[in-house]
Amino acid sequence: MLQMRELTKKYINELTYKIVGACIEVHKILGPGLYEDAYHQCLKREFDLLGMNYLSEFHIDINYKGMMVDCKAKCDFLIENLIVLELKSVNEIHPIHEAQTLNYMNLMKKPKSILVNFNVTNIYHEGTKTFVSKIFEELPDR
Repeated sequence: MLQMRELTKKYINELTYKIVGACIEVHKILGPGLYEDAYHQCLKREFDLLGMNYLSEFHIDINYKGMMVDCKAKCDFLIENLIVLELKSVNEIHPIHEAQTLNYMNLMKKPKSILVNFNVTNIYHEGTKTFVSKIFEELPDR
């Protein structure tokens, strides 16, 4: 894990590229039309093969005015303790999916999040949205 002083936009963007590449690989093999869990399980294997550190399907703690609230918010992946990855397999991405991804990123104070919809023909062009937080904006470029 990089120290915060070594963390750069370039590093985060390179990690994003690897994550999206892993999603493309899974989609290339499985194609669209399966349940989200199939993609999730295959992505775990892909991340293992790539040697990436991740947490999978864990609850997010919410601190509301000093009280911890268990609201059952569950994140699909947190990659390298830096990037939130939310998976969908739906006909179309709705604003609520984007809001969920943004909220998870902000609640966990992470620099970037990626929303991937596997129910598309082309993951790169149709199925991926990335979001950055203020933390990312404040990082040095290199």
